[in-house]
Amino acid sequence: MSFGRTFEDFEVGSVYRHWPGKTVTEYDHHLFCLLTMVRHPLHLDAHYASTATRHKQPLVIGSYIFSLLLGLSEADVAGKAITHHGFEKIDHCAPLMHGETLYAESEILAKDDIPDRPERGLVIIETRGHNQDDTLIMTFSRKLVVPRQQQPGDSSRAEYSQ
Repeated sequence: MSFGRTFEDFEVGSVYRHWPGKTVTEYDHHLFCLLTMVRHPLHLDAHYASTATRHKQPLVIGSYIFSLLLGLSEADVAGKAITHHGFEKIDHCAPLMHGETLYAESEILAKDDIPDRPERGLVIIETRGHNQDDTLIMTFSRKLVVPRQQQPGDSSRAEYSQ
C-alpha cells in the first residue's frame, strides 16, 4: 500500500487497523513530558502517584497518547492529506500506564465534496486507541482534506500524481 489514501480510496464504514502498536516506556513518556514542559507529579513522580492517587502509579499524559495515535494512523489515513481541517471530541476513556502497548484503528465516518475545490475532498475519521487488553483508552475525530485521484488527461491536478 502507498503512504496514505486519496478521496476515492476511502469508503464510509471502513475500519483500518494500524500496525504495529507502540509500547509506552517510562523513558518515552518522561521525555515527552519534559519536552512539552509538563511538570505535574501525576505524570513524573512515582512516589507521588503511588501515595496520592487511586491508580498507585504514574499515568501517561493524554497529549502523548493523542500524539501517538496520530502517528500510528498516519500511513493509513493521513499520509496524503493536504491539511487537517480540525479535530473534535477527544475523549479520554481509561488511563494508560508505563509498559502498556497502545494500538490504533480508524473508522471512516463520512466523506464529502469541497465546493470550488474539485481536486480535493473532505473525509471525517474517528481514531480509537486500545491497550493490549483491548481497553478503550482514547477516541477522537478529525476532518482531513485529501486529494482526489488524478483523472487521465487532467493536467490541472498533476501535483497530486503518484
